[in-house]
Amino acid sequence: MTIVRTRTPSGEAIVILPEAEFERLRDLAEEAADARSLSSSLARLTAGEEELLSADDLASLRAAPTPLAFWRGKRGVSATDLARQAGVPAEHLGAVERGESIGDVQLYRRLARALGVEIEDLVPDAP
Repeated sequence: MTIVRTRTPSGEAIVILPEAEFERLRDLAEEAADARSLSSSLARLTAGEEELLSADDLASLRAAPTPLAFWRGKRGVSATDLARQAGVPAEHLGAVERGESIGDVQLYRRLARALGVEIEDLVPDAP
C-alpha cells in the first residue's frame, strides 16, 4: 500500500492513501463510535436512567391516541393526578391526551417531569 505524506500550500500536513484503506479506516471509526454509544446506553440502563420497551409496549404506544396517553397509562398515573402535578385543568389534559389539542412546550416539560420521560417522548408526531 502506498501512503504519501505531504503538505498543503499553506503548510498543513496531510496524508494521501488508497481509497480502500480510507474506507476501511472510516468503517473502523464508525464501529468504535457505535461501541461507545452501546456502552453508554448500557450504563444508562444499568443506572436506571433509561428503560427498554417490550414489543407489547411498542404495540400499545402505536395504538394509543397520543404518546402522552401511552406513558400516563404505562406509569399508572390517573389523569386527575397528572393534571394536578402538571398544573393544568383536567379537561385540557384530556384534550391533549386524546390528540384534540396540542400543549405548549412548558406543559410538555411538566408532563415529562411528572412521568419520568423525556419531553420528546410525549410530543405527538406531525400529521
